[in-house]
Amino acid sequence: MKISDWLDAQEADNQDITTIEVPKTMFYKEDPDETLYYQEIQPCGLFCTKDHPFATVVRYGHWFYARGRDKDQGTHSSQPEWRMFTRDKELAIQTARSHIEND
Repeated sequence: MKISDWLDAQEADNQDITTIEVPKTMFYKEDPDETLYYQEIQPCGLFCTKDHPFATVVRYGHWFYARGRDKDQGTHSSQPEWRMFTRDKELAIQTARSHIEND
């Protein structure tokens, strides 16, 4: 089953899609159709293996998946990622930018 079909089924069951957690195996089996936005803040260099703030928006069918790690948490934060599914492309990109870019 495709991620977009799974999300449609969950939405039909009145689940809150914005913060739903898709099974990891589904992400492993399906590549996104398109990457719309990606930014990472990694001032320490290319070979640093620690966690860094980032934001990305990808599309699975008619669903947009925005996720990342907040810039406000610091350069090497291990804080959990935020995530959001939506059908609104502009909302997904705006949300990702608000988490990573300076105002």
